[in-house]
Amino acid sequence: MGLLSNRIGKETLKAGDHIYSWRAAWVYAHHGIYVGDDKVIHFTRGRGQEVGTGTFIDLLLVSSGPNTNTPCSICNNEGATTNTETNGVVSSCLNCFLAGGALYRFEYAVNPALFLAKARGGTCTLAPTDPDEVVVRRANHLLSNGFRCYNLFKSNCEDFAIYCKTGLLVAEQGVVGQSGQAISIIGGPLAAVISTPFRLVTTNIYGMAVMAVGVYCASRYAADIGNRRDVLKVEVEDLTAGLASGRIRALENISQLVAPAEAQGLAVAAPVAA
Repeated sequence: MGLLSNRIGKETLKAGDHIYSWRAAWVYAHHGIYVGDDKVIHFTRGRGQEVGTGTFIDLLLVSSGPNTNTPCSICNNEGATTNTETNGVVSSCLNCFLAGGALYRFEYAVNPALFLAKARGGTCTLAPTDPDEVVVRRANHLLSNGFRCYNLFKSNCEDFAIYCKTGLLVAEQGVVGQSGQAISIIGGPLAAVISTPFRLVTTNIYGMAVMAVGVYCASRYAADIGNRRDVLKVEVEDLTAGLASGRIRALENISQLVAPAEAQGLAVAAPVAA
């Protein structure tokens, strides 16, 4: 993995890779799991939209997204649109997924120094990945059975891909998901707010900038899925069974799954310690 870029060539892809591609003006990156045979399984908002909030912010997101009006002769989707309107998990050919953008590989089990050197979130994590065959099995299972409801900050395409790679989900209700992009969006303003009181310590603009960068990096590091204590290892079959039966609601506390699952003898791991 390069310090400045995770860009790769298509010839280096292997089934189980977590890949992503930046959209126009680098507003956001779309993430998915490469499963082989030129296919990518990824999570969208549905209705042909990769991302969305249901607010005016969508004007910016949609304008930076790919044009999906051209039919694709390979995957029989219109661009990278959904194959179902119910769960948002879709399968597209690699070209439709990239939508004309460059190909990048998301990296796992990076060392803390390299993680902090990455100025923007959504490119790597401290967490280790599960074996490739497990990753592909999870992605295919979610394609058939659905993932949680789409939420830009708690359950987005990056969250989906990270879950496929690690089996980890954030357990605490009301917090940002494991997405590095979401953490970066919140971490930037948070850094500015928190660093403001330090103007009493230093009035130098450069000192304030260094302080803000430090707070931003610390927030990214603390919130990374590989460094959090509020995560659970959840088997994909248990997750989809819980969603289907109503034992867990799509956007609520994933820890609701733990007690019913344990009562039925299902395998749900204890929270992962940092």
